[in-house]
Amino acid sequence: MKKVCFRLTLQLLLVVVFVIRPSLAPAQDKIRVGLSSISATSGSIWVAEEKGLFKKHGLDAEVIIIGGGASRVVSSLIAGEIQFSVGGGDAVIRSALRGADTVLAASPMKTGLQRLITRADIKTPADLRGKKVAITRFGSASHWVLQLFLRKWGMRVDDIQILQLGSSPAMFASLEKGGIDGAVFTIPTFFVAEERGYRVLADPVDMDIYYLQNSVDSTRSFLRLKRDQAIRFVKAICEGLAYFQKHKNESVAVLQKKLRIQSAQEKDIKYLEASYDLLATKFYNRVPYAHPKAIETTLEFVSGDEPKAKGADPKSFVDESLVREVEASGFIKSLYEN
Repeated sequence: MKKVCFRLTLQLLLVVVFVIRPSLAPAQDKIRVGLSSISATSGSIWVAEEKGLFKKHGLDAEVIIIGGGASRVVSSLIAGEIQFSVGGGDAVIRSALRGADTVLAASPMKTGLQRLITRADIKTPADLRGKKVAITRFGSASHWVLQLFLRKWGMRVDDIQILQLGSSPAMFASLEKGGIDGAVFTIPTFFVAEERGYRVLADPVDMDIYYLQNSVDSTRSFLRLKRDQAIRFVKAICEGLAYFQKHKNESVAVLQKKLRIQSAQEKDIKYLEASYDLLATKFYNRVPYAHPKAIETTLEFVSGDEPKAKGADPKSFVDESLVREVEASGFIKSLYEN
């Protein structure tokens, strides 16, 4: 009888353990991250998602493609549909100038990574007058950098015809068919275009143009009320940057998956590897502070139709406290020690 009671008691304890055990697991905080476009420049964020780095820091992060350029993704941020947005930094600064609660929280990239590529017979900026140039969307980083190029050359927007075509692959297809004369491409598409003999008419790096591409933005109220979540999010972003820079093969595989490149042909992998090399060695930050010059460029650019931008303090549009706290803790340094 005692043995029977003992067995029943043991079975009851096992049932209780298995019923209670799931509730003992730490809860994951749900957050949504909106991307303004599908681009290899989001590689470090995709790596953080795919390699479980958000989960490692207690976050159930849903990374979604909103598309439509930075202005649209910031609108989703303001509406509370997402907690972090990733896109061209001019949109978050414009919204802040208009009184929105938005703020730039981190910048994985030192500057933007896009190039204006044209037909081979367009050899100078002057040859671009009257020609059709494609961007993804109005308000996107590609639209912004195109205007920066034109301003650098002393040209106006109405000197060319600007078309919205949605994505770099769509723009390249149109260029191949003769539907446009040039386009602002990102990686890996501009490698494909260059190899096909199209001309790089403008590269921000060569022109000493700094601008914000893939800035990580949020709202001041979220960062204040959910600071612990925000700190953990920044840690995951930093760890994604470190993982990307230290693990080439795995990161290229993530790019291939997220960019939906089904082919395993050598030429396709070559373009992905070239994209990886640019990001890992030249464009990704280890400590994701926004470059001051990029913010200044933004304010100068938007001042034409945003009077409040004139004389505005660049630091007032950025909350560096999250990155600063993560850096001061020694966390970022530890990511690169082995």
